[in-house]
Amino acid sequence: MQTPDSVSTSLIRRLILLSAVIFAIAIGYSQTAIGWGQSPAEFSADSDETLKVASYAFAIWGLIYLGLFAHAVFQLLPQGRDRPLTEALGWPAVGALLGIGWWVVAAALDAETTTVVLIFASLLVILIPLLLKARQIRALKPKDPELWLTAWPLMLLAGWLTIAAPVNLLTVVTGNEALPDVLPPTSWAILAVGLVSLTALLVTARLRQIAYALPIAWGLLAVFVAEQPRNALLAYVALAAGVAVLVGAIILSFRLAPVRNTPPADPQG
Repeated sequence: MQTPDSVSTSLIRRLILLSAVIFAIAIGYSQTAIGWGQSPAEFSADSDETLKVASYAFAIWGLIYLGLFAHAVFQLLPQGRDRPLTEALGWPAVGALLGIGWWVVAAALDAETTTVVLIFASLLVILIPLLLKARQIRALKPKDPELWLTAWPLMLLAGWLTIAAPVNLLTVVTGNEALPDVLPPTSWAILAVGLVSLTALLVTARLRQIAYALPIAWGLLAVFVAEQPRNALLAYVALAAGVAVLVGAIILSFRLAPVRNTPPADPQG
């Protein structure tokens, strides 16, 4: 039974989460609408000689914002309250939302180092709790609204940040001429594509949900489109990686039986 203090704390957390979603969306769209500073696409294109992503890829933020807003509303409604997964991911979601909101500000101001810190922090603060709650996510039934209104929006966000973070890092390092010369730039880009793809498959194997991998496959396809005119090798490596992530995620999500929280069989029975 919840005490009045615990109910009050839970309500405050839910209201803070809603405020964080509104903050992130308002910052994201006001930057584009008003045009103050660099847009996220312009920031990414500023020093994209090592790894380039087609600008259309950033349209995925519309879907991510929509999902996050739906999640914020859901956790305020009676059917979204007192749900263990939603409660457990509440504060991590707040942290990630504040991070992506302030990232837009940092990118607009061309605060390069700050963008790297913010995007990796936002990724880790939501991805680690998702992995820790993987068993609960795997146990969600297809008709459970918590799957679509909590797990999916946060996995979509984590997936996009997984590919956006290394692109951000390579952009900043390239722009400051600090890319280590132990490997040529194309090799660094291929290494980043490989690590992102491996992460996509490993995380999907744990979560058994395709939502995390979809934004990564989308981003890899955007790398293929952007790199085709200038770096065919990198372009086709990204295409192959994107297809591998998508096919692998489908197999891991739909062909493997999810792990349910079922009691062990009685050896006497």
